[in-house]
Amino acid sequence: MSKANDHESLDTLFSAARSIDRRHFLAAGAGGIVAALSGVDAMAKPAADVFTDEDRKHMAHAIDLMRKAGVTERTGGAFGAVIVRGGEVLSATGNSVLRDNDPSAHAEVNAIRAACKKIGAPNLKGATMYTSCECCPMCYATAYWARLDRIVYAASWTDYADLFDDQNIGTDMKLPYAKRKVKVSQFMQKDAQAVWQEFRKLPDRAKY
Repeated sequence: MSKANDHESLDTLFSAARSIDRRHFLAAGAGGIVAALSGVDAMAKPAADVFTDEDRKHMAHAIDLMRKAGVTERTGGAFGAVIVRGGEVLSATGNSVLRDNDPSAHAEVNAIRAACKKIGAPNLKGATMYTSCECCPMCYATAYWARLDRIVYAASWTDYADLFDDQNIGTDMKLPYAKRKVKVSQFMQKDAQAVWQEFRKLPDRAKY
């Protein structure tokens, strides 16, 4: 691909960049993560936003990592992510599924892990994640649990639906368990419920 085409591709991605603010990000709750999956976009109609030069700089960084992971070093799929809080870059990573033989090593998950490790906490409240591509269900859920305030992404699921399963997973998660691609069944519920009763009684139980 020529440099001219590279610039055109970047401009196309930036023009399509969308933002999800905290109000929409957290309002739906855990159930809303699945309910909001449309099979086309992870979040239907993301909130409109005005992007700054800082946003452009961080997204360009994420897209550079996207190319590095997927095209140059080939550590995994073409995905990159950058997490920023208070003007400080907490982490910047690419996809490393193939390098690490880890199906969860998506760019966003890698970035969240690195950022949490850097600050010494599992909570990234106040941070923004710039990701080269729309979050898959796993990455969105991880961002949700990390309490990120904002996600900004460039390419949509539909831009690479012929290459990766993000859109298919979104569709699959809306189906009843019996119809999903991965077989799901329930067993020994009462035994697990007993542990939850013990956990509830702990005054210093894990909270995050």
